[in-house]
Amino acid sequence: MAAADPLADAEARFRTLESYRVTLRSVAADGERQVIRYAWRRPGWIRMDFVEPHGGTVMIYDPVARRVRLSPFGLNHMPTLNLAPDNPLIRSPRGHSVDHSDVGALLANLDELRARGSMSVPADAEVAGRPATVIEIAGAAGVSVAGVHRYRVWLAQEVRFPLKVQSYEASGELIEIVDMSDAEFDIAFPERFFTP
Repeated sequence: MAAADPLADAEARFRTLESYRVTLRSVAADGERQVIRYAWRRPGWIRMDFVEPHGGTVMIYDPVARRVRLSPFGLNHMPTLNLAPDNPLIRSPRGHSVDHSDVGALLANLDELRARGSMSVPADAEVAGRPATVIEIAGAAGVSVAGVHRYRVWLAQEVRFPLKVQSYEASGELIEIVDMSDAEFDIAFPERFFTP
C-alpha cells in the first residue's frame, strides 16, 4: 500500500541516509548516453567515476571547500584540476553542476514543482525486481523547475529512494530517463575514497 505522501516520506528517509552508491545510467532525448558510478556521503561529498563517455575521468566534490577535483585521465594521472562547481568546463549540457547532482537536490526539485503544481500516485510497479511506488509531479501551466515541467519517478518501496526518473518539458517532450536501480545505502566507503 502506498504511503499517503510518498514524496515527503522520501525526503524524510533521505535525511537519515549517511551514504549511497549507484550506477547512474541516463539517456537524453537526443540519444546521448551516460554511465557514471556515483557515490555520495554526508555532508555532501560526491564522487563521480565516468564510464561513458569520458571513461576514466573522475570528479570529486568537497562540500567543505566547495571545490571539485577533476582528474580527466584518472586519479593516478596528471593533470588534476581544482575547479569551482559552477565552472562551465564541468557543467552538464543542461547546466547542472556537480554540487547539485545528488538525490537530495532531485527531491528538493520535486517538492518545489509539486508546490507549484500537483502530484499523483498512479501505480505500484517494479524496477529491476525491486518493488516501487510511481509518482507523477507536474507544474501548473507555464511552471518548470530546473527546466523540467513534469517528472515520473519510481521510488523504492523499502527506502523511498528514486530508482528511475523520467523528466519532461512543458511541451510533453521527454528530456531524459535516469536509471539508478542498483542503489545501495549506508555504504562504508574506504577512508580515502573521497580524498585520494
